[in-house]
Amino acid sequence: MEVFHALMEAGSVSRAAERLNLTQPAVSLALSAFEKELGFPLFHRSKGFFAPTGEAHALHAETEVGLLSLARIERRAAEIAAGRVGSITIASNGAVAINLLPWLIADFQKHYPEIYVDLKIRSSRQIAMFASGRQVDIGLIDAPVPVGGLDSIIFKLPCVCVFQEGDPLGKEDVIRPDMLDGRSIIAITGDHNVDKEVDALAAEAGARIERRVSCSYFAIARNLVRAGAGIALIDALNGTRKLEDGTDWRPFEPRIHFELALIAPADQPMETAASTFHSVLVDYLSAFTELSEPGDPGSLFRSAGPG
Repeated sequence: MEVFHALMEAGSVSRAAERLNLTQPAVSLALSAFEKELGFPLFHRSKGFFAPTGEAHALHAETEVGLLSLARIERRAAEIAAGRVGSITIASNGAVAINLLPWLIADFQKHYPEIYVDLKIRSSRQIAMFASGRQVDIGLIDAPVPVGGLDSIIFKLPCVCVFQEGDPLGKEDVIRPDMLDGRSIIAITGDHNVDKEVDALAAEAGARIERRVSCSYFAIARNLVRAGAGIALIDALNGTRKLEDGTDWRPFEPRIHFELALIAPADQPMETAASTFHSVLVDYLSAFTELSEPGDPGSLFRSAGPG
């Protein structure tokens, strides 16, 4: 399974062998044995061509879940042997993985260094599947939640307008759709709900906006603003962080919201460490729903404690 997963991720026998620290013949032999056990080929092979079959794509997601389960078992066994307290597995898409979770995890580790924290970055659908299968303790995804069997809390985060310091928009207290006239606005994938709402409000106000650049994550949109690629409407969590990166922000009216879902496996009590992290995360995200100041994410666990 590890060889198959590495081949799917790496795309070639040579790169998979390098990733696994194995020889290419060893990888080929393991793949052949796996295919023989399954009863069908997983890759098309011809001179100069190596590509996964449809069956391989269908099997890949299940294989990843299986390997995650095995990894959790191995880690738990190591924790027991070492006398460590526990671990937390967090999975996130790009919404909070860049400008929030690294600081929260680092702060958590300062106070609870015996707790192992594993951060995984996946798509919202993959994270929901992992949480439903109890492969992760805490998940953060775009709402709506795509699968059942999960406990979820939805946070409606207002979007703010982000621009370079010194931009004329900095003279305004609130940014409104008519003020976007003639501006180049960075798109979030080009068909994100935030993009659609901005376009609709601009059209209603008679404002002509341009879309010259698109990206996948709000945090990357902020970096594009920093680099001079335009302005952006992004969630308050990424937009209001004090990063000293030469950007500024203002509230946007009428309100546009980005809905973030905090998910966890249903009917399964959280272990103490995960519960502590979850509680701080809830408090921090809740503060953003009204654009209030939630505090430094690198100092939130000082008064918190497991239990």
